[in-house]
Amino acid sequence: MSRQTNIVTQVGSWRLNLVRLVFIILVVGLAWRLADIQVLNSDFLRGQGDARHLRDVTVPAHRGMILDRHDEPLAISTPVDSVWVNPKDVSVSDTKLPKLADLLGINISSVKKKIKANKGREFVYLKRRISPELSDKVKQLNITGIALQREYKRFYPAGEVTAHLIGFTNVDDKGQEGLELTHDEYLQGVPGLKRMMRDRYGRYVGGGEQLVASKAGEDIRLSIDLRLQYLSYQALKLTVNKFQASSGSAVILDVQTGEVLAMVNQPAFNPNNRRGLSASDYRNRAVIDLFEPGSTVKPFTVATGLKSGKFTVESIIDTNPGHFRAGGHTIRDHHNLGEISLATLIQKSSNVGASKVALTVEPEELWQGFSSFGLGQPTGAYFPGEAMGSLPDLQTWGAFDRATLAFGYGMATSTLQLARAYMVLANGGILRPVSLMKTDNLPEGQRVFSEDTMKHVLSMMESVALPGGTAERAAVENYRVAGKTGTAKKASAGGYSAAKYVAVFAGVIPASKPRLAMVVMIDEPQGSYYGGIVAAPVFSSVMTSAMRLLNIDPDNLPESRMLVAKQ
Repeated sequence: MSRQTNIVTQVGSWRLNLVRLVFIILVVGLAWRLADIQVLNSDFLRGQGDARHLRDVTVPAHRGMILDRHDEPLAISTPVDSVWVNPKDVSVSDTKLPKLADLLGINISSVKKKIKANKGREFVYLKRRISPELSDKVKQLNITGIALQREYKRFYPAGEVTAHLIGFTNVDDKGQEGLELTHDEYLQGVPGLKRMMRDRYGRYVGGGEQLVASKAGEDIRLSIDLRLQYLSYQALKLTVNKFQASSGSAVILDVQTGEVLAMVNQPAFNPNNRRGLSASDYRNRAVIDLFEPGSTVKPFTVATGLKSGKFTVESIIDTNPGHFRAGGHTIRDHHNLGEISLATLIQKSSNVGASKVALTVEPEELWQGFSSFGLGQPTGAYFPGEAMGSLPDLQTWGAFDRATLAFGYGMATSTLQLARAYMVLANGGILRPVSLMKTDNLPEGQRVFSEDTMKHVLSMMESVALPGGTAERAAVENYRVAGKTGTAKKASAGGYSAAKYVAVFAGVIPASKPRLAMVVMIDEPQGSYYGGIVAAPVFSSVMTSAMRLLNIDPDNLPESRMLVAKQ
């Protein structure tokens, strides 16, 4: 009995010791693991915890403003929120999801589909750039896995008045059109980086730790005067609507500096709401669209004739019997003007007279004369998609080509390029680049005509806006206006259309001491189509107000009023 008891005691003791040993091993193992967690690998585990609760979040940079020459904002960025979802944290069965979809104007099935399709991701946008009121309502829903991220939305205070010029940005605030695209590198800032903590609902809490500071984009100041921009836009829109034209454009230049003070187009678009628009709606016609300028180039023909030495201010041209043949084609005036001076050629817009001047000078001189006005060359505006225009190839010229070039056919120009050419007439014969940026320094230019020649031609052009001229409606009370009308048939299949025209007026004011040059182009006006009837009144309307706004002294006051002014 004692022997059996001894055996049982030994077996029980062995088993107990085994349990004790296992227990001791477990305790030692747990102690070692605890030491490993708390001491040896604390950084690793802390990192794992942070990885689940901390995120490095991009901090968007504030895009620079676009301002007019008087610091009026033309494009600004305002802070907004965007709604995003973490598909790993959100439940498609959450009863609040339909309410969120309704707030955001999204179909609930689309929301659920997006969540299910992106289960492997942690960040998916649901709606970009929502209003502050909507942002507050999203916050109040307090849905797990749904959060807001601060971004910036571009806003254009002047709306469609500056739309074609300024352009716009996309949803990521990158320039897509116009000056937003041209100067995107300067306007867009450098995003920053911030480490943020998330709560169990996936929402960011606390201010976070700034890792890299964001850098705001640079502001740019344009040469545009918003006051003149509004005036030009309103006058152009009224005219395009009145004559049911297909489109129109207008440009105003400071003739001394080459700064663009206004550039407008019709039809326009609202850059703050671009739904339903096509790429063609964004086109800046003043820079991109080309047209044959018609008789607006006759001052260039006369200037070239004077420069050649074959004509003088007193030269007389015989236009009898009101038509003549060149290169097998007949060129006509509206009626027989007989023997006329160069000034009458411009005032009455004689095609026969202009053709005879062009055929008298050498072809190389004629081509060079037109080229000297910057035709067929970049303007220096550096606007996206700018068209250079064209002059006919000198090597292929015949007599008829030279004759028609004299009154604006067989070549192509833009509204901006034609305005630049008139700037040469106005500033005494110096060709300068134009600028859409405000400049404090007079840009270097190239003398292409003598000052005397330009003064003579400008003086001849004054008769155009006087009684008997083709643009009496371009007159501005108390100011001398020098200008020229253009009415050109549009090219079509097989020749020129008998029903489609381009109506143009180009002018300079005040003629005695030019400050501004303006070109107005109306494409396919209905009913009346002459430049003096359709386009010239736009010049008069805009410049009447512009002279007052810019405080430019009158140069055509009646004598009695001039005496009072001098006193």
